[in-house]
Amino acid sequence: MSGPQLAIVEDDPAFSETLARSFQKRGYQVRTCTGLDELQALLRDGFGPAYAVVDLKLVGGSGLECVKALNEHDPETRIVVLTGFASIATAVEAIKLGACHYLAKPSNADDIEAAFGRTDGDPNVPLGARPTSLKNLEWERIHETLVDTGFNISETARRLGMHRRTLARKLEKRRVT
Repeated sequence: MSGPQLAIVEDDPAFSETLARSFQKRGYQVRTCTGLDELQALLRDGFGPAYAVVDLKLVGGSGLECVKALNEHDPETRIVVLTGFASIATAVEAIKLGACHYLAKPSNADDIEAAFGRTDGDPNVPLGARPTSLKNLEWERIHETLVDTGFNISETARRLGMHRRTLARKLEKRRVT
């Protein structure tokens, strides 16, 4: 196979396999990994992806670390960050670290491939009413603080004035919009 190389960094095996198959059918050479250590091993072994899909929240850490590693390896790599935990703070950090796009889950191969090809912003994107519920504000504040602390749960909990286990429980829940 001689198509473009694609790295998928995703710790959900079912989603990773489904996404990998979708991209293989489109002609991509796909390699999957579950976190930073596996990604770094792929890069050391000579795999040089032109494209990457990175989940933001990984069991072993943050997908932002993977974005940084991919960008340092090759700044031309088109990186799309996928997340079920979207926040303004993590979107900004992902773009600063080298991602070309940031998509909320659920997203499919069509959405991701379109994001790879986009080089400009879309001024016609609809500006819907932004939900301002207390849960959404809390979620954004937690993620801003997580980014500020380098994703250190204990320090984030201290800065937010909450118990570390309480913060961990909140991070386990998926945000409802």
